Amino acid sequence: MRQAEAMANHRVERGRGPRPAPRDGRLDAPAFHRNNGVITAQLRDLLKGPGGDVVEVASGSGQHALAFARAMPEVTWWPSDADAASLSSIDAWGRQSGLPNLRPATLLDVTQDPWAPHPPGMPLEAGLRAVVAINLVHIAPWQAAVGIFRGAGRHLGAGGVVLLYGPYKVDGAHTAPSNAAFDADLRARDPAWGVRDTADLAACARDHGLTLTQTLAVPANNMILVFDQSP
Repeated sequence: MRQAEAMANHRVERGRGPRPAPRDGRLDAPAFHRNNGVITAQLRDLLKGPGGDVVEVASGSGQHALAFARAMPEVTWWPSDADAASLSSIDAWGRQSGLPNLRPATLLDVTQDPWAPHPPGMPLEAGLRAVVAINLVHIAPWQAAVGIFRGAGRHLGAGGVVLLYGPYKVDGAHTAPSNAAFDADLRARDPAWGVRDTADLAACARDHGLTLTQTLAVPANNMILVFDQSP
């Protein structure tokens, strides 16, 4: 299953999807209100210093991209998704905000190689500051994780990073019973889905010149993984 197909269902996060969109198309994802603070704080720390360009893969409702752009005005944010309703929601939030450093939504399927299409101005050749994916790799086929690292290895600039947020296994074991139950539910819905192991992600990242350098446990039973370019 390609990312575009999987992402039609990617609003599922521990069984809770976004609230229905109002007339202007803005979706409201409950998960955003639970995890935005910790993710924004970590990103702000990672992206200290000069600005740059960040691609968010599978931006969903678009609320994270808006919050990131508001919190870090020196950084240019490029939200993306492979789902039409999500693309509409991202742009609706963007229009409401009027933030100059929040770019329009991009249709992006990271399982394509190379990433395509991408809009004029996205500095893939000049080098991205970061690639961010929140609650994605467990609700998409493994090829989506491969595509994130493959694209990041190609498009990150010097000092660039990848940040992944979500539930993960460590050394083959779940970090909480609720994550084990969530994993079983995901695999019942689609055998290609499931909570990924940090060791598998680290090995995949190494294949594309990236190293897992930070593993941060955050509420509730989730983790932030940071991958830097290998020396």
